[in-house]
Amino acid sequence: MLRRQFTASLAALPVLASDKLPPVRRITRGPGFHWFGYYDKLQFDPGGRYVLGNQVDFEHRSPRAGDVIKVGMVDTGDGDRWIELGESRAWNWQQGCMLQWLPGSKTEVIWNDRQGDRFVSHVLDVRTRRKRTLPAPVYAVSPDGRWSVAPDFRRLNDTRPGYGYAGLADPNKDALAPEDAGIWRMDLKSGRLQLVLSLAAALKTPNPHGDWTGAKHWFNHLLYNTDGSRFIFLHRWRGAKEGTGFATRMFTASAEGKDLYVLDPYGKTSHFIWRDPQHVLAWAWHPSQGNKFYLYRDKTEKVEAVGPDVMTQNGHCTYLPGNRWILNDTYPDKERNQHVYLYEVATGRRVPLGSFHSPKEYTGEWRCDTHPRFSPDGREVCIDSPHEGGRQMYLIDISSIVG
Repeated sequence: MLRRQFTASLAALPVLASDKLPPVRRITRGPGFHWFGYYDKLQFDPGGRYVLGNQVDFEHRSPRAGDVIKVGMVDTGDGDRWIELGESRAWNWQQGCMLQWLPGSKTEVIWNDRQGDRFVSHVLDVRTRRKRTLPAPVYAVSPDGRWSVAPDFRRLNDTRPGYGYAGLADPNKDALAPEDAGIWRMDLKSGRLQLVLSLAAALKTPNPHGDWTGAKHWFNHLLYNTDGSRFIFLHRWRGAKEGTGFATRMFTASAEGKDLYVLDPYGKTSHFIWRDPQHVLAWAWHPSQGNKFYLYRDKTEKVEAVGPDVMTQNGHCTYLPGNRWILNDTYPDKERNQHVYLYEVATGRRVPLGSFHSPKEYTGEWRCDTHPRFSPDGREVCIDSPHEGGRQMYLIDISSIVG
């Protein structure tokens, strides 16, 4: 049941004067479990009626090579009817199968799958059901829907369980920074594929803030900026110093994988989002104020804290259309409640949208973060949550708040 009581620490923060939370509606239901995954993908169609999601028949364990999930969409204009679109053998709990609407299209979606000895991606027209298969998986798709970039999901499954895909072994498992693995760029029309940045090449950019001797390296969390001219990615590594953890630096690059710039060199970058073509909001550590959300200007050392006394915890952040509001969440607190909220940039006001309980079974690799995603008009938010028993998707109506 939706918990409407916030902890004392949250209650002390600047919030909306009214304690009335916006309405929440569950849009998926059993017997299967449903979720979407990451916060930086297009879940809603351009009209805001159809909401993409994944369906699975088990929880609380890692995906295995033989596990198949269904992909589909919810018709919120027809009683939240589930419409099956296909299936995937390349998925994880945190990001699903990268299911998303193809930018610039009203009818096409894309998702990852496994066929034989390779990972692929499918593009499906949800109206005509015409499907074409591309020779590689996607991670981030450019705003014009023409290009994608992706890391090696085989390596991710080994180095960062919960973000890679089961079923294919990493041929470079014993290599610390291989020349033939890294970030691939794919033409989504022709399927032409190119390795634009290898792991070995990334190490040629010096790291003055640490020693990675003997460490194993990988890439994760790629995202195009809002005009497609550059993309961001995290370079991570694990060695004796990091133990079971890892260190991170945040890079930006041109769309072709050139003109590299280390935007955050301090080792602790986490969730991020592009505000516009030049600015990135990220949870990170900076010598100015420690662990905070910071707004970085690309290719410069300009950085400023955002909501340092209000957005005090790491979360999955996005800007609503117009950049007036930041949509964010938290990890479970001591009572295992996850808090979804809006932050008004101009006033520093934090507006709670709901508190959602996450049972103790939802932990580690198969946790269920809320990962809030907004509709094209910025008036609805969709989250994943297990607070009613099993992960399902929920819509939050924020129209009365954002106006």
